Amino acid sequence: MEWTADILGPDFQSCGVDATGPDGVIRHATLIRHGVRSERQSNDGDQSPPKRHGAILFLHGWSDYFFNTELADFWAEQGYDFYALDMHNHGRSLRSNTPGGYVANLTDYDAEIQEAIDIIHLDRDASPKGSLTLMGHSTGGLVAALWASRHPKDVQYLVLDSPWLEMHGSSLVRRAAQAMVSPIARIRPETVLRLPERGFYFRSISSTAEGEWTLDENYRPPLAFPVRAGWLSAVFAGHSQVARGLKLEMPVLVLTSTTSANGMVWQESMRRSDAVLDVSVIALRAMALGRTVTLERIDGALHDVFLSAPAVRRDAYARLARWVNGFMDNNEPEHWREGEA
Repeated sequence: MEWTADILGPDFQSCGVDATGPDGVIRHATLIRHGVRSERQSNDGDQSPPKRHGAILFLHGWSDYFFNTELADFWAEQGYDFYALDMHNHGRSLRSNTPGGYVANLTDYDAEIQEAIDIIHLDRDASPKGSLTLMGHSTGGLVAALWASRHPKDVQYLVLDSPWLEMHGSSLVRRAAQAMVSPIARIRPETVLRLPERGFYFRSISSTAEGEWTLDENYRPPLAFPVRAGWLSAVFAGHSQVARGLKLEMPVLVLTSTTSANGMVWQESMRRSDAVLDVSVIALRAMALGRTVTLERIDGALHDVFLSAPAVRRDAYARLARWVNGFMDNNEPEHWREGEA
């Protein structure tokens, strides 16, 4: 494992992660880190030792990669070492001979997530153990929730930013779509489905359009990667698992916008709403994830609430900080406090 300078600047490093899945396939991912500073500046200018808690592992959405340095800084200021994983076939992990964004089964991410967590524990060996929080956005939120359900002892907290837990409308819509896609996925999983192209979310966040964020279009294409039958079938299977109930025991925070804006033409409301998911359906699914779920609905938020307009994301960060202070900072699991692995 070798950490090198990352594209995000001097405060970030990255390393390659090659993980072998149960199918014997080696998949390449990239782990990015941003640690807690050795000292922090107080309001009166004095230097003081930083708070030190646990670590965060962030999973991006589909056709996306990690670039939000503000999010990393937030967690570092809270006292958490921040890590993000560009999963295989995404972002820094893209390879010219593989289809961007493609995965045939969401469990194909398991090995690289586990390898990333092992690297995090090794990297933080000299730091207080603390907790491990898995954070995911959109499809990454779905992946994170499913992974946590299969590995409940490895994750102490779960934070989901507009997680893609269900299709628009209802499970009936998903089942109908699944019935059409499944036969193609079984025979020709990498077949590209001819679906309407909608670049409205990219338009709402990119500094080249209506947004304020600098995006590398090689990593995050404006119209997203082609939708392939096998990938969509894998997402549908994940939705089915969520619908049956994940029975998560760890505390879960879910953040979404209060409104959705769907359609085939640009609307000004897409500047202040989720232009990707049906947030009402997501909210209903979220409350069935486990026994302790907090739902925060944020006025004016985009699909990624932490890419919203400055005032909106200040609200989002304040709500996240309140949850962190209430659930995480003072409630470390016993086995972590005692130094057990």
